[in-house]
Amino acid sequence: MLERIKEFLSRLSVRTGVIILAVCVVCYIASFAQMLLPISATAKGILWFILFGLAKTTQYTALAILGVNGWKALKEKMNRKKELQ
Repeated sequence: MLERIKEFLSRLSVRTGVIILAVCVVCYIASFAQMLLPISATAKGILWFILFGLAKTTQYTALAILGVNGWKALKEKMNRKKELQ
């Protein structure tokens, strides 16, 4: 079952992996920014648990999608942008 999930995720594009990685960053920011809300400590704990868990899930999903080759391609693209500037 786990192998089938990994195989499915590896077939997705690098662009999809980058989008999910961006969602991960948003979830991390939201998980800590919600502490500023004027709500009870219990609600803050529940929100933090949900948002932080979602951030971790999207992080590992994005890494599974990108894989080693996608990560290298992403780094090369970033380096090319730096060289052009």
